[in-house]
Amino acid sequence: MRTTPQDAMAISAAYVPALAALVAMAVHALAATAAPASVDGDRATARPIDTGAALINPGMGWTLHFYSNIPTNYGSRLAPSDTVDEFPGLAVVYLRIPWSYIEPEEGRFTWSVVDTAAQRWIAKGKRVAFRFSCSESWTRWATPEWVAKAGAKGHNFTVGKGVDEKGPFWEPDYDDPVFLEKLDGFLAAAAARYDGSPDVDFIDVGSFGVWGEGHTDASTRLPYSAATVKRHIDLHLKHFKHTLLAANDDLVDQGRGQEGIDYAKEKGLTLRDDSILVQGGNNAYFHAAMARAFWPATPVILECEHYGSSRDRGNWKDGSQYLQAVEEYHASYTAIHWWPREFLAPNKDLVDRINRRLGYRLQLAEVSWPVRAAVGGAFNVKAQWRNAGVAPCYGGGFPAVTLKDAQGGLAAVLADEKFDVRSLPVGLPDKAEARGEDAAFTLPFNIAAGKYDVYVSVGTRTGSPRIALPHAGDDGQRRYRVGVVEVVK
Repeated sequence: MRTTPQDAMAISAAYVPALAALVAMAVHALAATAAPASVDGDRATARPIDTGAALINPGMGWTLHFYSNIPTNYGSRLAPSDTVDEFPGLAVVYLRIPWSYIEPEEGRFTWSVVDTAAQRWIAKGKRVAFRFSCSESWTRWATPEWVAKAGAKGHNFTVGKGVDEKGPFWEPDYDDPVFLEKLDGFLAAAAARYDGSPDVDFIDVGSFGVWGEGHTDASTRLPYSAATVKRHIDLHLKHFKHTLLAANDDLVDQGRGQEGIDYAKEKGLTLRDDSILVQGGNNAYFHAAMARAFWPATPVILECEHYGSSRDRGNWKDGSQYLQAVEEYHASYTAIHWWPREFLAPNKDLVDRINRRLGYRLQLAEVSWPVRAAVGGAFNVKAQWRNAGVAPCYGGGFPAVTLKDAQGGLAAVLADEKFDVRSLPVGLPDKAEARGEDAAFTLPFNIAAGKYDVYVSVGTRTGSPRIALPHAGDDGQRRYRVGVVEVVK
């Protein structure tokens, strides 16, 4: 029999709903593989186990250095279609690049330098972060040359020597009014694009110091006061009013003391430490105590030394001090500071162990619900929740119970806006305190009698799932099946 194009279209139209039904049934069957609930009297109870899975969640995760100041490090080996999807917990692509690459001429911006890479990860449900630096030890014009030609003062330098009239590199005077005026214009343009974007997790205050790290040790070696630090923080705050800003721990270097970093804390910035495992042993990191002022309120960001350099100097060893730093800083973000696959291959076990502690990790320790409930009647849920990570769930979230029919349709969505997971405390590994939730719900009047699958999720106060949990039974939308309920008239 010969099929006409019209016949083919009719067949396709009939086939699509059937295929969708099959997919829904497959998802339902897969979700049913979650641990079965037990029944005691008129209540069912489930105790989901932590599967050990790496989680991609808001406000936390591994950050991939697509650019690490030098544009060829470390995204240059990745094809446009390659987002290193196999790296467990990779949540953010980090774009750290000199200002001159973005604004090579005053007012002419090449945002494609960052937007192209960013969109690859955003398309996969990931986020981005930025640092725009003004001084580098590998290129003369991290600050665009046109800024110097406009009259901004600065100094030539040689790495390891400091200010050098014949030095190959140039660093601006960080207090120079012309430099600050031009920087102000650039930050205004960047903020117009990125401030408040849900795709952007954080932006470093990277305009002060070599590599944007808040010191001049590897550039001019000139000391600057805490007043300079505050000036650059204020310039970022002027434009970035909604996106989280990060201050580098090295702002305290060169005799500046705590004033600048205390100011950053006061203004709501978070802490970033770029120096993990530059050295080893007792000097693997220095500012875990500093993080105590930040982590209860804002997500701390860690970056290790370029992995290969740390390894070759004998400082990396088994990498366990990276995990130790995550614990002591209560870090929410940590870096892939190398070619990502070359980093992952020898460190897979370390990455898995870090993923079980990095940021927040919400565990549903126990949940119980009625075996049978009436249409329009009470549906009371009791649960125990635990945060097994090192940091709070800063953005918060609210548990919800969803009842689904055999086709996977949403028959009832019951969100508990009285219990915010932000309140869950952190603790030592496997020692976090569980806290109880007692929610009194009412089933909707228009739910049909019958049997329904019970799912639990965490998200908005209206029941939209947002946070992945480390449990089996995921329906593909961050709801997790825990059992069944019978609804009667």
